[in-house]
Amino acid sequence: MTRYIEQEDGIFPSVCPLDCPDTCALHVHKEKGKIIKVTGNPDHPVTQGAICNKVRHMAERIYHPDRLTYPMKRIGKKGEGKFARIGWDEAIEEIRNQFQGIAKDYGSEAILPYSFYGNMGLLNADGMDRRFFHRLGSSQLDQTICSIAGNVGFGYTMGITGGTQPEETVDSKLIVIWGANVVSTNMHQVVLAEKARKNGAKVIVIDVHKNQTGKWADWFIPILPGTDAALALGIMHVLFDEALVDEPFLAQYTHGHEELREHVKSYTPDRVAQITGVPKSDIIKLSRMYGTVSPSYIRIGNGLQHHDNGGMAVRSISCLPSLTGQWAVKGGGATKSNGWYARVNQQALARPDLRPNPQARVINMNLLGTALLELQDPPVKALFIYGANPAVVAPDANRVMKGLAREDLFTVVHDLFLTDTAKYADIVLPATSSFENMDLYKSYWHPYIQLQEPVIAKVGESKSNFELFQMLAKTMGFSDEEFLESEEDLVQQALDHPSNPYLKGITFEGLKENSWMKLNLSEEKPFLQKLPTSTGKIELYSEEMKKQGMPPLPTYIPLLEGFDGEHGPAESEKFPLMLITPPNHNFLNSTFSNVEKHQKLEKKPILQIHSQDAKRRGISDGDVVRVWNERGSCELAAKVIDHMLPGVVVSQGLWGEDREKPQAVNKLTPSRIADMGGGATFFSTTVEVIKE
Repeated sequence: MTRYIEQEDGIFPSVCPLDCPDTCALHVHKEKGKIIKVTGNPDHPVTQGAICNKVRHMAERIYHPDRLTYPMKRIGKKGEGKFARIGWDEAIEEIRNQFQGIAKDYGSEAILPYSFYGNMGLLNADGMDRRFFHRLGSSQLDQTICSIAGNVGFGYTMGITGGTQPEETVDSKLIVIWGANVVSTNMHQVVLAEKARKNGAKVIVIDVHKNQTGKWADWFIPILPGTDAALALGIMHVLFDEALVDEPFLAQYTHGHEELREHVKSYTPDRVAQITGVPKSDIIKLSRMYGTVSPSYIRIGNGLQHHDNGGMAVRSISCLPSLTGQWAVKGGGATKSNGWYARVNQQALARPDLRPNPQARVINMNLLGTALLELQDPPVKALFIYGANPAVVAPDANRVMKGLAREDLFTVVHDLFLTDTAKYADIVLPATSSFENMDLYKSYWHPYIQLQEPVIAKVGESKSNFELFQMLAKTMGFSDEEFLESEEDLVQQALDHPSNPYLKGITFEGLKENSWMKLNLSEEKPFLQKLPTSTGKIELYSEEMKKQGMPPLPTYIPLLEGFDGEHGPAESEKFPLMLITPPNHNFLNSTFSNVEKHQKLEKKPILQIHSQDAKRRGISDGDVVRVWNERGSCELAAKVIDHMLPGVVVSQGLWGEDREKPQAVNKLTPSRIADMGGGATFFSTTVEVIKE
């Protein structure tokens, strides 16, 4: 499909490809075949023409002078970034020879794909690539670096990972943003909340630091990291104690409310205040607001799940709407993710049936350093990285980079830029941007499916993931018809999913005509009547969790590293500060960190430190400080600020290592696995800070 490419001038529909809940509809402005401007499409029912700076400046990234435009082969040491230009035929032949040799000597599981959602398009992130690695019989990657712990925790309560639709929240009277910097990462929720505000709604933000969302709130509540479950349980205590619960709703729609009622008696406001750092009076005030204002809505963010106890934190918060019956009220309830409604036919897309070894090992992507450095059977001898930059984004980055530096590891990176990861590659391949491909997009927040048609011709010799893995399949001798299908074929296969009634009526033809189509949400709250839990109800008490060896009721479990208000620091006094590393406003993980305009907007990587903690260490605003623990260290500029509780330090954004000083904060973060789903524990990090 080239109907937009062939038109050199005009305004064309498009979709934002970034890993963001909003999945904005865009207008791409072209002159002489090149993008000159990106704006929002005002006709989209949710995003309505508003877009963030990241997307507004997307053309600068697409036409960046450092963009890769041809394949390259390493000629220097790994990590140096020295490469020579080669042709596609040579690159593909080298990959084939290496893969075939490794598979012969060690078995196909010695090859590991490593990818994530640098591009959220289903065809390029979940389609032909998956087919190729399944057919190859490679090791399987457990993609757990982002939202899995919270989704599993939410699922234990609700049986699904879907919640309140965003458009309903304009009717909310109380909006609780819990662990989400929506101003920077979900801007259209802010727009909807502002509409609710005009009708009298109040916005409460609960977070570990006063980010842009905290500043926007009517009431900001700072909390100690990793103690969110305790606060949720304290709210439950007050709701039950003061008879602020909806007894008929509990009786009809929930399982275990009597057990929960007894369980939370021990989570008194006094005890919870000691654990969380939230004053007793604020706990009571918050609980009474939540128990008396309706509709009340909770937007659960990604941040709080990146702890050792992250799954249980989301599990605990997800119980709150049941206690006050908010699931039955328009504008009430909660949202962690709404991707469940937009489930496509993943089996048809990825074709796991092509795999000759269905029981092939699974490697958790958070454990990449371990997989590369510790003895495996078979050892990882080849790594194929696309849609990801693990040298900067993965936890315990020093071990990741040490693993990438192995001379006996054959590494291929397919990307738009020579990232920190690509500098360790043997073969670097140029990737297309999303505007050069066809793709299918769903949102994990709003209920619209969108189609991206290519808007511009491919830049240089770049190729999409879809095209690349078709080429690799051909050169590997994979003659299966599944590797000959077109993008249109895969879109139709993905949408053909009768077991998901929400996709009913959504077709390729309809998307081609309209650019987007709304999910079939004909029933207002269908999940209340037919939840896929073992009891068919909202499970405040979970037998499944009990079978898995976890507490069946929401429970506060202290972190392995960090605060425990009842028993003191969980780790020795050597590292007394908790480091939180959330996104900044102008990057998305490491994406855009190499674009000068975005760098100028963020200025430089900083460490926010409380005035009490700074004074104890002789640190003044602007001082260069070293942040360190047993995993590594980095140097940042101190910003002395009281936007969080004492004992907490914050560094926003992921900066690479190609500058004057080491700044990669993931050198400090643990690769431990969270309590649920194999999730990451980025925010359960303890450090010390000293003035340089």
